[in-house]
Amino acid sequence: MSCIFCDIVSGIGKAEILFEDDSTISFLDIRPLNFGHSLVIPKNHYNNFYDVADKDLSSVIKATQFLTNCIKTSLNPDGINIISNNGSSAGQTIYHFHFHIIPRFKNDHFTFRPQFKDYSEGLMKEFAEKIRSAIDSSKGK
Repeated sequence: MSCIFCDIVSGIGKAEILFEDDSTISFLDIRPLNFGHSLVIPKNHYNNFYDVADKDLSSVIKATQFLTNCIKTSLNPDGINIISNNGSSAGQTIYHFHFHIIPRFKNDHFTFRPQFKDYSEGLMKEFAEKIRSAIDSSKGK
């Protein structure tokens, strides 16, 4: 199966590369939400966040922090969103794990307005218990 990000890593695909090291590469998003919108990916292919090996995840996070600071210095945004979409319901369209770094500016007309939910009586505890149960069962792995 072809992966556009793997093509960029191999040099077959074209991209405006910003930064590269032994395990990560970053480049401008071709469909930016704001100019300077960048992506950081591991060079090794992983479908999403759930699959990334510890070593590569650490490298991607460090590269994301480095590039975020460079974007902050060079573009002087009012804020920055760092986003990872995992699964189609979350908006993932390229199935090669990546972080989006999106510089934000006042009046940039990009809105992310979640509709917050309220836990009914006992529901918060129910969800916490489900998550803690998964945590407990994962500790032995």
